[in-house]
Amino acid sequence: MKRVMLDTNAYSALLSGDPAVRAALESATEILLPLFVVGELEAGFCGGLRYAENVAILQRFLGKPGVREVPAGHETAHLYGKLKDGLKRNGTPIPENDIWIAASVIEHAAELITYDRHFTTIHKIRIWDHLGRHTA
Repeated sequence: MKRVMLDTNAYSALLSGDPAVRAALESATEILLPLFVVGELEAGFCGGLRYAENVAILQRFLGKPGVREVPAGHETAHLYGKLKDGLKRNGTPIPENDIWIAASVIEHAAELITYDRHFTTIHKIRIWDHLGRHTA
């Protein structure tokens, strides 16, 4: 089973027809979209001119077989705290929402599909090969 989690930029790239993201998703058995990514997408939709259309596209995507939105809970918060502390101690901060996304990736034992290189500073997550590092 190959479980992947989409970052916001990967979802956007998919909608733009990115063949690399599409190929990564085609090889997955489960595609996860964390609550934090859905929030970032909603914020982007609110700032755009096609809110209803973008929400409908997102809902269709979430309705596909093997795709699901994942909520956050106590375990996510616990992992977030550990990650944030570790990043601070190492002097390698990353955007706040991305710490939450990384915590969700760890919690759900998924591979992160992203174009953000700063995730490579978190050695506890598996990252899409496209960024040149695929570790656990």
